[in-house]
Amino acid sequence: MDPTSPEVQAELTRRHKSASTTVAGLLVATILLSVVAFLARPYFIQKPNPPLDIAVRIVILVIGLGAVAWRRTKFATMRLQDIVGLAGVSGLLQTLEKTTIQIALFAAAVTVIGFVSTLMTGNEWYTYWASAISVILLIYCFPLKSSWNLAVRRFTQPPPVAEPES
Repeated sequence: MDPTSPEVQAELTRRHKSASTTVAGLLVATILLSVVAFLARPYFIQKPNPPLDIAVRIVILVIGLGAVAWRRTKFATMRLQDIVGLAGVSGLLQTLEKTTIQIALFAAAVTVIGFVSTLMTGNEWYTYWASAISVILLIYCFPLKSSWNLAVRRFTQPPPVAEPES
């Protein structure tokens, strides 16, 4: 299918809008949880919990690095070429959308873990730094339409034909 056809462009626009709206919504939710933690500071009772502190840091580190590894794995060139070969442009766009939303959900999980830790310990800094990491992940996975267009063009071009030797 031609990457410049109206059907492909309409599907690209629809899937890009869906993914970017999801990422933007989770970005707003992340910021709102930080605001809630800030406004609730007077109501928190400090209960230090060193084992929870270490566990939260490790879990957030693993989720953050896992999100980066997940994106790199899902957007690997050979994998995307195989997807286009098997499912066509529609499969490529579905993969781009689905992977972007999955990374955004990883980022949301980081924020939720930080907020729950704040509720458990009374230390609002869990929410702040978890939200900072989440914002970085959300910006990292934010879908650019130009990148998606470039991917569609790149992976739908036929491979170059080698000239026969004389």
